[in-house]
Amino acid sequence: MRRSRPYLLTSPLENPAAATDLISFLKALPDCRLRRGIRYPQWWMLLVAILAILSNQGSLLGMERFAKRHRKTLNELLGTHIANPPSDSTFRLLLSQLDVDGFDALLQQWMAAQPGVTESVDTLVCDGKTLRGSIDQTASGAARFIAQVSLYSNTLGVAIAQNTYATDAGGEIAALRQLLDRVELNGLLVQADALHANRPFSSTSSSVTPTS
Repeated sequence: MRRSRPYLLTSPLENPAAATDLISFLKALPDCRLRRGIRYPQWWMLLVAILAILSNQGSLLGMERFAKRHRKTLNELLGTHIANPPSDSTFRLLLSQLDVDGFDALLQQWMAAQPGVTESVDTLVCDGKTLRGSIDQTASGAARFIAQVSLYSNTLGVAIAQNTYATDAGGEIAALRQLLDRVELNGLLVQADALHANRPFSSTSSSVTPTS
C-alpha cells in the first residue's frame, strides 16, 4: 500500500463529507487510481472490502466472494448498477494503490463525527502486538516477526491509528513515535508501557503538555 505525506487527526480531507454515514466519507476520498480502465467506483470497492472484513472474509478471495454474493442486494440498497463483481486481483490492485494515510484520516474523521462522540479524544492508549503467523527466520537463523503498534481511543472505543514493523528492522519505540507524529497531542493523555517513559522519547513529542 502506498503511503504519502503524514496526516493529522485535526486536518480534514479536501471537501469532507458533512454527513455521518460511512459511504459519504468514502466518496470524499480522492480516487487513487489512474482514470484509464476504471470499472468500479472506489468508494463501492472500499465499502465492500470493509463489509467483507467485518464478515470474517478479510482475504482478497473473501472480498471477491462477498461482492459476488451480495452484489444484487448492494445494488438495490445503494442504487448502483454493478453488473459483474470485482475479482480478487481487482481488489489487490486497488489496495496496492490506496493512499493509506488519507484513508486512515478519513476513518478517524468518520468515527469522530458519530453522534455522542466528543470533539476531543481525552486519552490514547498505546498497545503493541505480534501478528499471528508472521514469524520467520533471518539469514543468520534468528527469529523475526511482524509487530503492530496501535493507538486506542478510550472515548471512541476503537483504534484510531496503527503502524507495523519487522522486528529485525525496527522497534516499538520508533513505531510509536511515527504514530504520535500524525496525531495532534494537545490536551491528550498518552498511556504507554514503561519502555516509552524515557527522556529522549518524551523530548521528541510535538505536544507542549506532559504525556505519560
